[in-house]
Amino acid sequence: MTPFRRFGFLTKARQAGCPRSLALGDRGFASPLARTVQAAILAIAVCFSLGASDSGSRYTDLNHRLMCTCGCAELLGECNHVGCQSSGQELAELSAGIAAGNSDKEIFASFSSKYGATVLAAPTTRGFDLVAWIAPFAVLLAALLGTILLVRRWSTGKLETAPAGPADEAMRDQIRRETSGDGGY
Repeated sequence: MTPFRRFGFLTKARQAGCPRSLALGDRGFASPLARTVQAAILAIAVCFSLGASDSGSRYTDLNHRLMCTCGCAELLGECNHVGCQSSGQELAELSAGIAAGNSDKEIFASFSSKYGATVLAAPTTRGFDLVAWIAPFAVLLAALLGTILLVRRWSTGKLETAPAGPADEAMRDQIRRETSGDGGY
């Protein structure tokens, strides 16, 4: 079976005397301009689709950025112990805030005002809470600097050894005799 028999339109086009390229609609390589336009359209579509998210994923994102207040030290979305009286109410409040169209900042502000700053899974980046973000890096940098200075001091503080004198040679000979294989006697 020839390839033209598999596709009816190709067979009819060949019988009519059309070259194969015209029968296929001249689907050669696209021009560079056409490829650039197609790439730009694809990039724009991807950018717009990244911003599109459903409320379920936003709900999951927000409940993993809040802590349960029952004392279990779990994220709100992960609190699953039996009889937790806090998580159900807090998740309902979160759903109501999302349904009301509140922004993430507004929802976090309402939770912080009602339950305190400990309800946030991560500290804010304002005010004194900024120290919680800066301190680990500052301590790491200070430790690295201290280590570098200590190693430098050790390497530059080495004393040069004096040339061996006759007393040192006598001591080495005694050490060699005592540590030799015959027991030193």
